Amino acid sequence: MSRVRVIRGWKDLPAADRGAAVAMGSFDGVHRGHQKVIALAARAAGDLGAPLGVITFDPHPRTYFRPDEPAFRLMRFDQLARALEALGVDTVYVLPWDAELANMTDREFATKVLHEGLGARHVAVGFDNSFGKGRTGTPQTMRQYGEELGFGVSVAEPVAGGSGDKFSSTAVREALRQGRPEEAAEILGRPFAIEGVVQRGRQLGRKLGFPTANVPLADYVTPRFGVYATRTRLQDGRRVPGVANIGVNPTVDGITAPLLEVWLFDFDEDLYDQVIETDLIAFLRPEEKFAGLEEMTAQVMRDARAARDLLIPDFD
Repeated sequence: MSRVRVIRGWKDLPAADRGAAVAMGSFDGVHRGHQKVIALAARAAGDLGAPLGVITFDPHPRTYFRPDEPAFRLMRFDQLARALEALGVDTVYVLPWDAELANMTDREFATKVLHEGLGARHVAVGFDNSFGKGRTGTPQTMRQYGEELGFGVSVAEPVAGGSGDKFSSTAVREALRQGRPEEAAEILGRPFAIEGVVQRGRQLGRKLGFPTANVPLADYVTPRFGVYATRTRLQDGRRVPGVANIGVNPTVDGITAPLLEVWLFDFDEDLYDQVIETDLIAFLRPEEKFAGLEEMTAQVMRDARAARDLLIPDFD
């Protein structure tokens, strides 16, 4: 459980909850570009002797404006809070993205939310940040409002990898959809991880010799269907290597929603109803339909050997 303070809303906050140096953005994934924005806010917080805060939105504005688009999230809120805590963040301001917020002009947002509501002493944003109705606010206008209203502003330059492409949540999603978890990890600064409650299934894997912990993908971005080498963190902090299938398992009837089915190596404990978090380390092969369970089981055993070869040295 994260120890970051979570404040939902921006109105009528007590004095103790105001006056932070804040980083503003969606921060889905808290990738290396996001980390640079937060680092700027952290530097200002140190200079000012102020708490370090992060402003984010719920629901994500993209969900509000385009509710019928496919799932795209890279993190659950608990994962976001833990990632922010690791960066030294004291407070997360979760602003309700509703009609009121969506219809504010950029000036109204800076005045009512940042200045009057949060009492922000400094605001850090990314180089491509936009805010206000119609996304008319820019880092340049934020600087202008900061000068007028009395808060400092810093703007993070883009962060890019060896290819020269800037790090972004969109690039992480594209890498995952194409089955390139290593590329996603480079952008994020850590492996992409799916967290969720282990649900009860038909226990077919156990009968076939490879018991799996099954976790729904829910509103996560859907990675390429297939088999992955994985590492799973249990509630007690243990990390267990494994192999997982993401998809609908076409050899077995009855699965309609995409599912993470992870076989934890050398592990035989009851995980039902527990929250686990599984890192996708490497893509091994696409999901496929087999002629029968015997053929599927033989392939799963080959997948397990391949995953062990990749992972077990990390656990020596």
